[in-house]
Amino acid sequence: MPSYQFRCRSCGDTFEVSRPMARSGDPADCPAGHADTVKLLTTFGTVGGSSAAAPTPAAPSGGGCCGGGCCR
Repeated sequence: MPSYQFRCRSCGDTFEVSRPMARSGDPADCPAGHADTVKLLTTFGTVGGSSAAAPTPAAPSGGGCCGGGCCR
């Protein structure tokens, strides 16, 4: 079950709530009993497990307005 982080605007505490994805947008009360909370944006990352190299970013092509074409 996914976990979602919330921060209480009243006391500043950050806490985690586990719930189904279908209820991810539901409000959550602070463990101290405050109702003024906000859901935090979190990122998910993985490490290792693959032997493939990470893709390299594409080099700028030099075209377009800000690629050196018309901006002076």
